[in-house]
Amino acid sequence: MENDIKEILFSQAQLKEIVEKLGDRISKDYEGKELILVSVLKGSVVFMGDLMRAIKIPCYIDFMSVSSYGSGTKSSGVVKIIKDLDTNVIEGKNLLIVEDILDSGRTLNYLEYYLGARNPESIKICTLLDKPDRRDPALKDKIIPDYSGAVIPDAFVVGYGLDYNEKYRNLPYVGILKPSVYGAE
Repeated sequence: MENDIKEILFSQAQLKEIVEKLGDRISKDYEGKELILVSVLKGSVVFMGDLMRAIKIPCYIDFMSVSSYGSGTKSSGVVKIIKDLDTNVIEGKNLLIVEDILDSGRTLNYLEYYLGARNPESIKICTLLDKPDRRDPALKDKIIPDYSGAVIPDAFVVGYGLDYNEKYRNLPYVGILKPSVYGAE
């Protein structure tokens, strides 16, 4: 796997520092509020695990599984709910959608609409990585993360939960995948 990585963007130590800073900010912003972290599976599971440990206030967790990629490297634009939240009661609660990477913004736009229909107190977005150059132009001013670990260039990244065809999630860092691996060269 490591031979497929062109460049390491964030080391394990850098990721830990990013997550701790996000956890501190979230803890301060939600002090005294009921917070539900909603992990978007599968990519955000590693980030979510570390983030919830970095948050120093009581919080609940839940998971959703959505798909908009299939086995490709670009979003299809069609969002499909594969697994909904386990809890039916989010009315009046503060939701923080935890995502591994904010790319086109279509999935998060859909999730905000979908979850918003259940009348939560608030919905905010926390993403480990933000790739604004890939944002759908119609969503550029609409989908802006409330918490962002780092802005990255338009490159295909894997590791720390991020995958290509379900591989590379277990790398302890975030790296740029060699284009030859996914047929872009």
